[in-house]
Amino acid sequence: MTLTNIAYTVCMPIKERIYIMTIDSIKLRIADIKPRSAWDRGVLVYAHELLENLAADIEYGYQDEDVLANQRLLYKALLNGAHDWEQYSWGGCSLIYNEDIAKRLCNPTELKRTDNGRKRPNATEEWLDVQARALNQAATRIVIHAFN
Repeated sequence: MTLTNIAYTVCMPIKERIYIMTIDSIKLRIADIKPRSAWDRGVLVYAHELLENLAADIEYGYQDEDVLANQRLLYKALLNGAHDWEQYSWGGCSLIYNEDIAKRLCNPTELKRTDNGRKRPNATEEWLDVQARALNQAATRIVIHAFN
């Protein structure tokens, strides 16, 4: 074993531990939030999913761990290549079935009104648009808790 191989072997686990602890600390901060509604609970689930996806992307080399050092880079990394949250949602990067989205974000009364997601949530949106709003809020919470 050469000297460079030894240095690489010793330094690599330390680097991995640094970014994993950072993502875990963000998760812990977000877990401390007490949701007051079904919407808030759903947004927190999306936040945890986004962080899991980011951790996997860093682990497999799709994202550099430096994205955790800058707000704009972190937000862009959470988008996973999409232009905005509408493209992320409509592109199938999160839930794709209306019923699943409704169950995640609605209280029992809203679920009944929308027939468990079979009806549109309102006159101007589809369920994927509602999911895009929730994903935007989740990403914003991640960035806020990562840098405050």
